[in-house]
Amino acid sequence: MNIYCKSALHQIKFALIKTIEIADQLTPEDLHKRPTPDKHSIRELLEHLALICQADLLIASGASQQEMDEYYAKHSIKEFDQIKKSMLDNYSTLEETYLNYSDEELKAPVTSFWGVTYTRYEWLLEIVAHLYHHRGQLHAILVHYYKMDLRVQLFE
Repeated sequence: MNIYCKSALHQIKFALIKTIEIADQLTPEDLHKRPTPDKHSIRELLEHLALICQADLLIASGASQQEMDEYYAKHSIKEFDQIKKSMLDNYSTLEETYLNYSDEELKAPVTSFWGVTYTRYEWLLEIVAHLYHHRGQLHAILVHYYKMDLRVQLFE
């Protein structure tokens, strides 16, 4: 088991748990809020957060644009409880995959469908950044735009 992967996975799980804590403070009406007309609603942002671990794992495995389009088409999540469950289920898949990679597999380069090449370990770091980015968006929208007092500790 790679200690660096284990640490990165811990950060991912922490980000997801705190995202769920934020989501648990929302009402069904909050989910329909869309602070910017051409951007995600709160529910759509939460759905995106729920899919990141699995979707980015596919990218880190060399999935094509078509495969990613098919993944997103098949994995639209409408129910609020299912969004939270998917966050943890998709994390479990990511964790199991990464904890089973050998050091050589972690060092192997993988090229995304848009042409960026990282090692599998670097893709894991990208997943950490991706989750924290969108969790930050969610927090900022709710606190600064909708004036919610979330009282969620975002970092350990």
